[in-house]
Amino acid sequence: MPFDSLPELVALEAGAEGLRIPPDVTVPLTPRVRALIDTAEMHRLGRISQLGLVALVYPGAVHTRLEHSLGVYRLALEFLGRLRHDDRFSAAISEADASALVVAALVHDIGHWAFCHPIEDMRLPHIPKHESLVLDLLAHGGPAAILKQQWGLDPSRVASLITGTASDPAGRMLHSLLSGPIDVDKMDYLSRDSLHAGVPYGRHFDQARLLSSLCLDGSGRSLAITDKGRTAAELLVVARYVMFSEVYWHHAVRSATAMLQRAVWIVQDRIEPTLLTRQDDRQCIEWLTAVAAGTAAATHVDGLFGPKRQLFKRAATFDALHHPNIHRALAGRSYADTMAVSQRLAERLSKQLGTRVAAETLLIDAPPAEREMEFNLQVCQRPGRNSAATPLAWRSLAELSPVVRSLAHEQFDNLVKRVRIFAPGHVASVIADCPSLDEIVLEVVEN
Repeated sequence: MPFDSLPELVALEAGAEGLRIPPDVTVPLTPRVRALIDTAEMHRLGRISQLGLVALVYPGAVHTRLEHSLGVYRLALEFLGRLRHDDRFSAAISEADASALVVAALVHDIGHWAFCHPIEDMRLPHIPKHESLVLDLLAHGGPAAILKQQWGLDPSRVASLITGTASDPAGRMLHSLLSGPIDVDKMDYLSRDSLHAGVPYGRHFDQARLLSSLCLDGSGRSLAITDKGRTAAELLVVARYVMFSEVYWHHAVRSATAMLQRAVWIVQDRIEPTLLTRQDDRQCIEWLTAVAAGTAAATHVDGLFGPKRQLFKRAATFDALHHPNIHRALAGRSYADTMAVSQRLAERLSKQLGTRVAAETLLIDAPPAEREMEFNLQVCQRPGRNSAATPLAWRSLAELSPVVRSLAHEQFDNLVKRVRIFAPGHVASVIADCPSLDEIVLEVVEN
């Protein structure tokens, strides 16, 4: 087979020594892998937390982007080990392609910077997406010479697998292993985030069963599973749903997220994008604390990163099931629009309640436009033993599974991605007690 001699795959299957990461696994190292890990760009990922503000709610969730990257790299080798037995995959993927996938898995987060996801969700025009930084970091940073001299790879090829810009069949196929319904990134972060957060939700899917069921879809262009992996795939969907519900979109995590976003909004004219996107956690916190001093952002920054955690409290929650008009009006709007709504709402509530509701401390946390739970996965249903002439049948997992249809769309969009209003504790209590709050919010949103 074309990539049987891939050094990293050989090291994995030989049980070679390497780095140990949770939970009790060894990440195989070869000289060229070690060379990449030792670059400044990858070392920086060891100073960037995987979950950022989640650690304010789940104190154990302080694992790093580097640990996650090592886990994704190891899973990529597991995927290759399984898929080399798929005739169409092994015919389409050369050893150079397999090497590019291994590198892409290892460096897929190289463009990340501190707290980038909540800041990117604000869609500020002068702040780049972390994916847009990947090619420059690979082509002109420390990895460039290593990729060319030790791996024989063009940095642009690796970047295209990460960003999804590869246009050739092999490139599109490999990208689906990195970013798809079932991919090395998702399978690692769900179990790893769950482990460090101290919750069981992200670990209750059968990874071994999923791996053994991997194949290519009917077109031969994307990752799919055989029917024997269907239950394991359903459990992966459940794991992702519950991790979003109980960890990533936990109300206190969203309070912290809203506070960080408001602080960034207030000081945005002082942001130097090139500097911001090179910062690790400590550098970002120090910079934000300094620029927020003497501004309305200071309250938010001190509550997040000061000597005492002081998160804002929930004043109201609106989901799409019980408050469809409010949810529909606010979900997916730009941060600038949401800011304008919060200012008008603060003015209206101040009059209604007879107490001052400060616009700078009334935060509306609305879901971004992206749908995190889309799950377009094909399942191969093989004919029975006495049906040799019957062709393979391909059906989507959502079509086969009511569980997936319900969780990925109805329950996730309706119940997890809620619109919330946060305010300092005493103000939040007063707002929550307002009997006409729903009508006031809807009126302000629609005008």
